[in-house]
Amino acid sequence: MADPDSLIDAPPAKRLNKYIAETGFCSRREADRLVAERRVTVNGEVAGIGTQVEEGDEVRIDGDVLRVRKVKPGKRRHVYIALNKPVGITCTTEESVKGNIVDFVGHEQRIFPIGRLDKDSEGLILLTSNGDIVNQVLRKENRHEKEYLVAVNKPVTEEFLRGMARGGMWIHGQQTLPCRAYKHGPYGFRIVLTQGLNRQIRLMAAQFGYRVKQLRRIRIDNLKLGELKPGRWRNLTDAELRGLLPEQTEW
Repeated sequence: MADPDSLIDAPPAKRLNKYIAETGFCSRREADRLVAERRVTVNGEVAGIGTQVEEGDEVRIDGDVLRVRKVKPGKRRHVYIALNKPVGITCTTEESVKGNIVDFVGHEQRIFPIGRLDKDSEGLILLTSNGDIVNQVLRKENRHEKEYLVAVNKPVTEEFLRGMARGGMWIHGQQTLPCRAYKHGPYGFRIVLTQGLNRQIRLMAAQFGYRVKQLRRIRIDNLKLGELKPGRWRNLTDAELRGLLPEQTEW
């Protein structure tokens, strides 16, 4: 029997999906999928949803041991980058998809996007090796602001802008929330959303008879695209991370 005193400083057990995500292998959601497909074992036993992992346990995925990343003192545990995504790049981690965003960035660590931008859209998107924070950042109740510049096929009117900003349109079975929309040239507008429905701006505009010709995301909360050139990426600063991540998140 273990000495009770030796257990005082033992780290608490973690849910398996959290443990996998913290290694940077994949997000929690992806980890749950791997577990459901019986591709994960803990100490030689096939794991189940909700399995707890303690220090010293051996976790394997498809037979390969999952390694916990060693962090040097003073170094960040995870990667957080901002990419100016070009048109034609798909926001998926699936290696079978030509032009997937992970291969495009080509980072030495395993990373995945936080949210998405349509293949035919461009601009700011965040990627990280910290799968544990992806769902936290994307939670609906957080309502992160996302700002876009949009070019359309006919002159932008005040009536159109009021309609876009009003909300209440049905898209994918959900109603759009009120937002802010401003004219940006004769054929363009700027819009600030707190939702992230698939192809939301394009579908909203279509309900008023407009077709989106170009869509660029220029801001996510306190993070701005700035002078970052298309196809280039940069590491987020400490100040940007403090404004983006939930409190007490380990970087």
